[in-house]
Amino acid sequence: MAKPTSNHPPASFEAALAELETIVRDLEAGQLPLEQSLAAYERGTQLLRHCQDTLGAAEQKLQILESSGLREFEPPAGQSDNDIQEA
Repeated sequence: MAKPTSNHPPASFEAALAELETIVRDLEAGQLPLEQSLAAYERGTQLLRHCQDTLGAAEQKLQILESSGLREFEPPAGQSDNDIQEA
């Protein structure tokens, strides 16, 4: 059976995911009273938002890391190095 829900932020992405999985399992079991079901659903949406935000931030970090990596520069087709330096 579900623990009382709270509004405290999760300690980590993994903690949020574990709590969300518990909430889904409890809701799917259909054994919670209406008030607890509503509270669990509300907490689940908070946790889902937290997980989505955390994954979005991680994706942004990866994009930044990938874009800042050193690699050989290749000018676009039809342009020479001199064309780019003059711009």
